[in-house]
Amino acid sequence: MKNYLIISILTLSLLSTCKPVNKNQPNNKKLIHSHELNRAVPQDLHTGTTYLPVYSQIYQLHEDKTYNLTVTVSMRNVSPTDTLYLFMADYYNSKGDKLNAYLNQPIALQPLETMDIVIKETDQSGGTGANFLFGWGIANIQHEPIFESVMISTSGQQGLSFLTRGIKISK
Repeated sequence: MKNYLIISILTLSLLSTCKPVNKNQPNNKKLIHSHELNRAVPQDLHTGTTYLPVYSQIYQLHEDKTYNLTVTVSMRNVSPTDTLYLFMADYYNSKGDKLNAYLNQPIALQPLETMDIVIKETDQSGGTGANFLFGWGIANIQHEPIFESVMISTSGQQGLSFLTRGIKISK
């Protein structure tokens, strides 16, 4: 009985610290400012464009029922020596409409640095076929960046998560 009371008190205290989800929150449309350049971008970079599929929703049971997901986009500089320059990080919905441009000027990721973009679970604007396009440049083509996305959602005791990886679509 004493253990049951302690567990009940701990559970209640944990639940009281959780924030309720507000379904009416605006979409996550902030720009990435933390890595803005204070110098010119080198002109002799190897450049590319990478396409990354993401899923802010997936179908559940049938095509009229969807399951919302939180999307974490990971932009990774895999070079141990070179700076990665990002010129574009644009988010598109299933119809190909641009929803957000996360960069308004180039940013730099230092060697082995990773930066994330998070699309809230309540943001359904991307739909089941959302995607990102990234424009980038790096001095050493042997260390092309990696763009990945982890989609996750939990409800009650059910959890769902999976990963996608970007593909280079142009030089």
